[in-house]
Amino acid sequence: MAGRGTTATAALERAKIPFTLHEYAHDPRHESYGTEASEALGVSPDRVFKTLVAEVDGALVTGVVPVGAQLDLKALAAACGGKKAAMAQVTAAERATGYVAGGISPVGQRKRLPVVLDSSAMGFGTVFCSAGRRGLEIELTPADLVRAAGATVADIGRHPGLSRVDYQASDVVCCA
Repeated sequence: MAGRGTTATAALERAKIPFTLHEYAHDPRHESYGTEASEALGVSPDRVFKTLVAEVDGALVTGVVPVGAQLDLKALAAACGGKKAAMAQVTAAERATGYVAGGISPVGQRKRLPVVLDSSAMGFGTVFCSAGRRGLEIELTPADLVRAAGATVADIGRHPGLSRVDYQASDVVCCA
């Protein structure tokens, strides 16, 4: 891994957590870092997770959701025991994590922010998240991601275009 390691991969190695590193050619013109990773690696966007930094009651926290989903700020605040959440400024996120936007990892952050992982991750054998720079992803089990990031697991992601009520109702199964 000479030259490809990051603080995220170093943290995983120190914790003796197994992972697979996946590198791809990052295209700076691509509209979405997460979608780009999913497409480049040929992996379902449901298994590739983006790391977003938000403020909950004034404190920075990290939300990790599938790249095709949106971060539900109200659910993130509730998962953190707070009341109000908003997306953090990019410069604040980069300064706190030590990573650049598009390469923020939930693992190995400069300042260890609270991490909340969307519960959908737990349904996969392995998931992907940023390894700490654009064009580099780590693949690991959801349980190992939780352990490495010290994460809490909660329902914090929702699909674009669905209101909170629609999203919750989509889980309801009924018979005719």
